[in-house]
Amino acid sequence: MNRILYLLPISILCACSNGKVETKKSAPLQYPQTKKVDSSSAYFGTTIPDPYRWLEDDNSAETAEWVKAENKVTFDYLSKLPYREKIKQRLSKVWNYVKCGTPFKEGAYTFFLKNDGVQNQSVLYVQKGNEEAHTLIDPNKLSAEGTTALSSPVPCKGGHLLAYMLSKAGSDWTDIHVMDVNSGVEKKDVLKWVKFSGISWRGDKGFYYSHYDEPKGGHELSRKNEFSKVYFHTLGEDQAKDLLVFEDKEHPTRSFGAALSEDERFLFIEGSETTSGNSLMVKDLSKPAGDYIHLVDNFENNYGVIDNIGGQLLVITDKNAPKYQLVLIDPSRPEPKDWKVIIPESKDLLQSVSLANGKIVAKVLKDVTSHIAIYSLEGKQESEIKLGGLCMVDEINSTRKDSVLFYSYVTYTNPVTIFKYNVKTGTSSVYFKPQVDFNSDAYETKLVFYPSKDGVKIPLFITCKKGLTLDGNNPCFLYGYGGFNISNTPRFSTSTVIFLEQGGVYAVANLRGGGEYGEAWHKAGTKCNKQNVFDDFIAAADYLVAEKYTSHSKLAIHGRSNGGLLIGATMTQRPDLAKVALPGVGVLDMLRYHKFTIGYAWASDYGTSDDKDEFNCLYKYSPLHNVKEASYPATMVLTGDHDDRVVPAHSFKFAATLQEKNKGDNPVLIRIDVNAGHGAGKPVSKQIEEQADIWSFVFYNLGVEPKL
Repeated sequence: MNRILYLLPISILCACSNGKVETKKSAPLQYPQTKKVDSSSAYFGTTIPDPYRWLEDDNSAETAEWVKAENKVTFDYLSKLPYREKIKQRLSKVWNYVKCGTPFKEGAYTFFLKNDGVQNQSVLYVQKGNEEAHTLIDPNKLSAEGTTALSSPVPCKGGHLLAYMLSKAGSDWTDIHVMDVNSGVEKKDVLKWVKFSGISWRGDKGFYYSHYDEPKGGHELSRKNEFSKVYFHTLGEDQAKDLLVFEDKEHPTRSFGAALSEDERFLFIEGSETTSGNSLMVKDLSKPAGDYIHLVDNFENNYGVIDNIGGQLLVITDKNAPKYQLVLIDPSRPEPKDWKVIIPESKDLLQSVSLANGKIVAKVLKDVTSHIAIYSLEGKQESEIKLGGLCMVDEINSTRKDSVLFYSYVTYTNPVTIFKYNVKTGTSSVYFKPQVDFNSDAYETKLVFYPSKDGVKIPLFITCKKGLTLDGNNPCFLYGYGGFNISNTPRFSTSTVIFLEQGGVYAVANLRGGGEYGEAWHKAGTKCNKQNVFDDFIAAADYLVAEKYTSHSKLAIHGRSNGGLLIGATMTQRPDLAKVALPGVGVLDMLRYHKFTIGYAWASDYGTSDDKDEFNCLYKYSPLHNVKEASYPATMVLTGDHDDRVVPAHSFKFAATLQEKNKGDNPVLIRIDVNAGHGAGKPVSKQIEEQADIWSFVFYNLGVEPKL
């Protein structure tokens, strides 16, 4: 490494009577002098320099030293913010309330995840019949720092056996374990190198799962994941003896998963090339000599099998229905002309479908707000579960024969409440309601629609104190995502409480590229239409300023993953848009993203630099390649050293380039979390530390001293 220059003391903060923070002029930050290497790539006659490509090597000692040096600068800066510890204390207090996941049932057993408040990982509980619930698996006991996370617990038919996944340090790689539910004793079965897999039991003898070959050469966190395979694991057998159920040797980047109908008659193999669209095969297991039937052999649309209804398949799909429809497909006549439509496409988005007590339970999204409707199996709407308000229903857990289902309800100002609904009586009752140290009654959420650059109306949720004065001087935090058909629905965030309590305006824009209005909305923000997403976000910021919720000097912008790309593109296109920018675990090098781990699967949204037209589009907005000499917002890039979804090299290269070319006085920092990944499974202690650093950085650079 080249010489490392460390942070000079920052200025003393002076609290003023108006609650603002004034700063004395301080010496500029001194960043590590990141070396530049003459490396480049040619794309269709255009040579693109890539001087920081050496930072892609996650096993390099030189990269490790760079990470250490950058974190030294960042944490020295953050440590000198006088209210950082008070923010952490307030966050810890607000975070410390009991949280419960939506229960799910199998046979006589009810399972649910619960966190007593600030446990690093949620604990899995089980209740048999009317017995008292007790701890089944406590992942907090599996690692000293709470970095081992539990996910995807799946009981067998009857519920007496449970398969579940464990991951470490935030990695997407998981191990599958099996437990006897009644005794709490672990079976000897441990399956390795599992990623992006479901678990589907066949009786209690074993289950289907997806698997990749073990990565070689110590690059398991960055090497491209190829040749997904489906296996059947027989309990008690060594993984090496697992039965290979399906593979595709001709298409290394296709991923596959298996699932069974509830009666275990049909086995489904779903294939995907990207994050959008899937193929679908089915095998009738009642006919052992039968072959797979190819229901769908392309990846042009999305298909999700709900269950087997009398030998026909109930499927939710956007084929010929951009906002989705529910159809019945006869496997012997799979052509769309032979489908029976059960719930037709409507003006609203059909998000998901489940079965309960012989009824169809449909979750519908109307202007980014959840609704639940109950239908007969013939498709006649019989009732609706009354929810009220601007809310999101996150989960609906039901079984085909049970008359009771569970669903979760959340808003921007109230955390997740769990309800129990009786399909027979049509009545809901509160199953679990959390108690949080936050006066939600003092705040309100509004849904407005603003015009984007091309005139398209974009939904925007705005949450703030009731009666807030709109004088253009309020601090504002604008969040966005805009990709992968994901709907940015209402959600309570414990960390934003502290911002709201300080008079902040919390805004969430529902950008094109998401799934809020179906596949057409999604496609309007993909590939060479991706600029629409950035235009939508910029228009949201300008709307908040025009309506005097805030000013550009009081605005912070944030997004994670694809949202990190959003922030990177926005701040390079409009450096004047916001005072603070927080690109988190972002896809920031759009020319090379598909060369790492599962990145190739994002091509349906982004396109790739291997195609000339798509290269031209990507190059125009790729954050890394559009950093010019300019005065940038106060920036803190966020990533984790074990992120094997969006490898941290994106953030490393972007931060180094920003530090090189920033001509203003605002800080440009990168915060690299150690033993942390893309976000899933991050211990609560690490979440609180990260959020305390984020809000300290935001408040200081917006010139606001929190009253704590």
